[in-house]
Amino acid sequence: MFVRVYTDEAGNITRNPSLVALLNYYGLRSEACRPYRAKTKGKIERPFRHFRQDFLLAPTFRNMDDFNTWRAEVSNQRVHATTHWIVDEAFAEADRARNRYRRSPNNAVLKVVRRVSRGGMVSVRGNLYSVPDTTRRRTLKVEHHATELRILEDGQLVNRYPVLECKPQRRIDPAHRKAPPPRPVLPTHPQGLRRPLDF
Repeated sequence: MFVRVYTDEAGNITRNPSLVALLNYYGLRSEACRPYRAKTKGKIERPFRHFRQDFLLAPTFRNMDDFNTWRAEVSNQRVHATTHWIVDEAFAEADRARNRYRRSPNNAVLKVVRRVSRGGMVSVRGNLYSVPDTTRRRTLKVEHHATELRILEDGQLVNRYPVLECKPQRRIDPAHRKAPPPRPVLPTHPQGLRRPLDF
């Protein structure tokens, strides 16, 4: 896996400790690429070449069973040109890895700083979450857990929300908003109008 790393003046590599912990959890490693050297980075595959050359130029499929037979016997039995793995074996290994990680999920927390809007909302991944009107700071820390969002001010929990999956959505806690002040009662004209129309 290729990830962004930072180097100091002496060329020493600095990796984000949270990212290193996540990579270790999933059994991955990071490789530092030389700055401004595109050839040292990972290769970008051409995923549509196989689709164009082998699928679109394949014989016409009579039905879905015919297509599935071609997929199982031709497409997924080929040796991948870059990885030199048989495609079916790569899929099977990916499924095993996914099931292994699904049994023991990583409890990583994404920590970000968000600015409070004029409407008293913070934006996280395209969704808006309310903060109390009494919030003093204009920037707050947000901890994004797998299923929960925690908003903090000076290290104190302001509120927690379930993570909104789709966007754009808004989550407003009614307790965050002050009741508007009562409207003053204006004196009325004796005929029921507040002032005569010829005023």
